[in-house]
Amino acid sequence: MTILINSETKMLVQGLGRDGSFQASKCKSYGTPIVSAVHPGRGGSYFEDSIPIFETVEDAIVETKANLGLIFVPAPFAFDAIIEQVDAGIKNVVCITEGIPVQDMSKVMSYIEKKEVRLIGPNCPGFICPKEKFKAGIIPSDIVMPGPIGVVSRSGTLTYEAIVQLTNLGIGQSACVGIGGDPVHGTSFVDTLKMFENDNDTEIIVMIGEIGGLREQKAAEYIKSNVSKPVIASIVGQTAPSGRRMGHAGAIVTGKSALAQEKIRVLKDSGAIIAESPTEIGYVIKKLLK
Repeated sequence: MTILINSETKMLVQGLGRDGSFQASKCKSYGTPIVSAVHPGRGGSYFEDSIPIFETVEDAIVETKANLGLIFVPAPFAFDAIIEQVDAGIKNVVCITEGIPVQDMSKVMSYIEKKEVRLIGPNCPGFICPKEKFKAGIIPSDIVMPGPIGVVSRSGTLTYEAIVQLTNLGIGQSACVGIGGDPVHGTSFVDTLKMFENDNDTEIIVMIGEIGGLREQKAAEYIKSNVSKPVIASIVGQTAPSGRRMGHAGAIVTGKSALAQEKIRVLKDSGAIIAESPTEIGYVIKKLLK
């Protein structure tokens, strides 16, 4: 069994609007054990004729014993959704929602700081485990295949790019995790690297970072001291001008430490193998596997 899930993992989906319903259906058809859903005003009905819908997360957990929550609630209500899941006892929360105010997420992180809960996101694609056919989020299931490569990225789009490269080369993945690019978010590179390092199904780790912040530097420190498996790292935004926001709310160059070249330097020093462009990730790994 790979990272983030086990044979007892059962998922709850909160927010069955247009996007939530579409993605929940995709998760279900992939094989994810969705046991319940939560959506105001629809309690007592069923999603796709088989998944009971509840008014509250607490009611859903009491009835179905869900232990992983997936959130598609709109940004103005996402703070309450995350807190509701945490208070109800869910230990793994995946929040796909984008556009959550930084102030709201700061409050969330302060609230869960000393609680036994893992938050992935927000503004992320979630994760997928191909061998177990488990998907919590929006990563397309038709681009993955089971194998030994663990993928972690701040960018959803580049998560897909790396996966497609690997799959097209016949190289499968143990798990693929998008941690999100917002300034304040839950699970970090270091958290995910630790999980991959301890995972028997993962032999090589792909890490995709970008400009802004110090997350990659913290990851480099962890890799140098704690990771024995090969790490293939790629940093995007190498030509970004200082002070320019590049897509993600968290990707802003604010000084030398935030520059792509500085991140590449510290990752090289940590022992990571650098793919100069995300388009080279697959071929770097293929060469490594020979």
